[in-house]
Amino acid sequence: MPKTIKKVAHPLKLERKKRVAAYARVSSGKDAMLHSLSSQVAYYSSLIQKHGDWEYAGVYADEAMTGTKEYRDEFQRLLADCRAERIDLILTKSISRFARNTVTLLETVRELKLLEVDVFFEEQNIHTMGAEGELMMTILASYAQEESLSASENQKWRIKRNFEAGKPWDCTILGYRAKDGVFEIVPEEAETVRLVFKWYLQGLGRQAIANRLNELGVPTRFERTWHQDTISKMLRNEKYAGDLLLQKTFRTDHLTKQTRINHGELPMYHVQDAHEPIIDRVTFDAVQQELIRRADSIKIKPGTTTAFTGKIRCGLCGKNYRRKTTPTCITWVCSTYNTKGKKHCASKQIPENTLKAVTTEVLGCNSFNENIFTERIAFVTALPDNVLEFTFTDGHSEKATWQDRSRSESWTAEMRQAAAEKTRKRSEKKCQKQ
Repeated sequence: MPKTIKKVAHPLKLERKKRVAAYARVSSGKDAMLHSLSSQVAYYSSLIQKHGDWEYAGVYADEAMTGTKEYRDEFQRLLADCRAERIDLILTKSISRFARNTVTLLETVRELKLLEVDVFFEEQNIHTMGAEGELMMTILASYAQEESLSASENQKWRIKRNFEAGKPWDCTILGYRAKDGVFEIVPEEAETVRLVFKWYLQGLGRQAIANRLNELGVPTRFERTWHQDTISKMLRNEKYAGDLLLQKTFRTDHLTKQTRINHGELPMYHVQDAHEPIIDRVTFDAVQQELIRRADSIKIKPGTTTAFTGKIRCGLCGKNYRRKTTPTCITWVCSTYNTKGKKHCASKQIPENTLKAVTTEVLGCNSFNENIFTERIAFVTALPDNVLEFTFTDGHSEKATWQDRSRSESWTAEMRQAAAEKTRKRSEKKCQKQ
């Protein structure tokens, strides 16, 4: 049979609408800027939906202090949707709104071109899919980057002049608000500040103060949870005594806008009696001395590691135990219990000497050996009722019970002497009254 050849007709490709999205960004949290962002969203939503051959793919809007893509959630979501092939065209006001960093801009646009996503910049009238798009963008993005640098340098100059005049740039601490360059007290917040300083001098630790404020429902400046670090910063903040130490931190550059602590890279300015204090200077100085005293009393520096570090787990909450120095001895305590208290984890502290003794017994050694412990024990679980479960590296486990120290064992010679002195003074007072 003669062979036959037929031409295969492909089905007609259905024309679909172009999926169009828009991107908007403002660089400040001021009301006027937020209104501008709202206006941009409304404008682009209306513009896209007016086109009959366009399909509305959404408006992505960021309120960001920087033009770098890493810190813009909506920008990242836009890129993710482009990679998922949900967008064909992106509308945006200008190159500077899209990215002020030339490298970031070109990297992003090139990736979008590979995904066959066009970007249209209204102010510059540029389509990135066009033949001359990348050249024009390189030139204009460089200009935008230099404009950003100029604006940043002008801002730095204004801030520096304010510092030299003893004026704060902003105010984000509890108890004060800045008005015309002067700190003014917020009475209800000032009471919280006074309580923190009072409790610390009464002997409470920083974590204990944070826990108490959280339990009482006392708000922080920005309605967040109180933490030990928050209390530490408050106790050391010279502003509460009426002073100002300006330029403690600085921005590294105008693109990343990373903030770093000033360790001498730039001058700092100290202004004494700059505003009304919340804490009198005697109390403030007493707190600074107490901070030093407590720091000196800790014999083991934070971060010191031993063979037990990272190997002891709480059987109640699952958190790791941590090493802690107390007035009587070194103990191991659940991190939840240590930071949040017994209400959140009812585990018990284990004296280090007790932990070593039990471990030595389980391993069948004459004395505690860190190398043998590290080699043979995978981890230790601290269970209720003073039970320790040792899980060996070969997979098997053994349990052992430890005993609480008696009251007499927990007392040091210094504690006994202090108690005897207290008893003697009490007896002297009774004799004087008689």
